[in-house]
Amino acid sequence: MVLSFFKKDSAPGLDHVVTKSVSMLGDARHSFDLATLALLTKTDHESVASDIRETDDRINKAEQDLRSELVVHVSVHGTSDIGSVLGLTLLLKKIERIGDQAKNILDLSETGVSLAEHRDAGLMAEERQFVSALFGEAAELLGDLDASGEAIEEFTDRASAIGAGHQAKIDGFMTSDLPGREVVPLAIYYRYLKRIVANLVGIVRIAVEPILQVDYLDDGATDTDD
Repeated sequence: MVLSFFKKDSAPGLDHVVTKSVSMLGDARHSFDLATLALLTKTDHESVASDIRETDDRINKAEQDLRSELVVHVSVHGTSDIGSVLGLTLLLKKIERIGDQAKNILDLSETGVSLAEHRDAGLMAEERQFVSALFGEAAELLGDLDASGEAIEEFTDRASAIGAGHQAKIDGFMTSDLPGREVVPLAIYYRYLKRIVANLVGIVRIAVEPILQVDYLDDGATDTDD
């Protein structure tokens, strides 16, 4: 069950960190939605830039504050909750990384890249919606202490397949005969998408995997954070 070790270990004072993590993930989704809107449509990036950066600052501040709380928690309660604290620290970092990756997508727009007129703009808009929906699903699983292992595995498999599709596109761009000014921005964009999806998978799995196997699947054989 997602984050069930908090319940079993009765780690007082940590449940609110999970609640705030879900809120941070909602902020990261907001930044992602705005950044991709600017890149994939004719929305002026200047109209969303300040919102994205303010949201990213809020995510960063929340991560720093919560990380400080976790340090204090360990100093007060000792090492009895160390597994929970380590898991939450990794969880917060993954959400912070997603915020950075959304900001990186905004950076593409600010350098003059626009995919609004691309021949695959419709497909990319659908892909954007799929990834945005994953944010919502990850937040639900993260906040649900009664989520089943089957739900976690289903999310993992489906999201990993989406990430594999992003990698396949990147591989295709590497051997494309299209001009670099077209394929380079696409390759960079899909790399950001792949990393966002991988971090969402990590967020969902982080409380059910042994700490040593976080970011790995197949009993540690497959690295999802490359």
